[in-house]
Amino acid sequence: MSIDDDALIARIREHDDRQAFAELVRRYQSRLRYSLRQLTGHDAALADDLAQETFIKAHRHLHRFRGDARFFTWLYRIAWRCFADHHRRRKRELEVDAAQLPEAGHTTQERDDLHIDFARALLHFEPAQRMALHLHLHRGFTHQEIARIMECPLGTVKSHIQRGRPKLQQLMEDWQT
Repeated sequence: MSIDDDALIARIREHDDRQAFAELVRRYQSRLRYSLRQLTGHDAALADDLAQETFIKAHRHLHRFRGDARFFTWLYRIAWRCFADHHRRRKRELEVDAAQLPEAGHTTQERDDLHIDFARALLHFEPAQRMALHLHLHRGFTHQEIARIMECPLGTVKSHIQRGRPKLQQLMEDWQT
C-alpha cells in the first residue's frame, strides 16, 4: 500500500521522518531531473545539481507548503526558482554547444533523439518561455498550474505558450514528417 504525499508530508513535519522525505524524493526525482535536463539543453550534471538544490530547499522549507496545490507543483516552483537563479548568476542564456549534443535523426534511438532535439530547440527561448513551453507541451501542466509554478500572471503564461509554439514547431520541423 502506497502512502500519499500528504501523509508523508505530515510525517516529515511532525517527526522529521527522513524516510518519508526519501520516499518523496524517490517519487519525483526522475521526472524533476528530466525536466531540468530539458531546460538546460541536456546538461545532465547541471540538471542533477539543480535537482539536488531543489530537494534541499524543499526539505528546508516544507513547513511553508500550504497544500493548496499538489506537492509536485510546489516542487516544480522551487525547481523553477533554482533554474532562474542559476541563469541570473550566469547573466547569460544557458547555452549548450551543439557539437556536444549527439546528432539527432530518425534511427532506432528516435525517442531519445526527439528529446534531445526538443531540449536543443528550447535553448532558443528565454528561460521563462522555455519553462512554460516545457511544462505545458512536454509535462502536460495546465496554464493555471504553470502560472502557480512560475509565480506569474496567467496571461503571461498563455502568451509564452502562444508565441512560442509556432517558433518551436519551426525548430522541430524535421520531426513533423
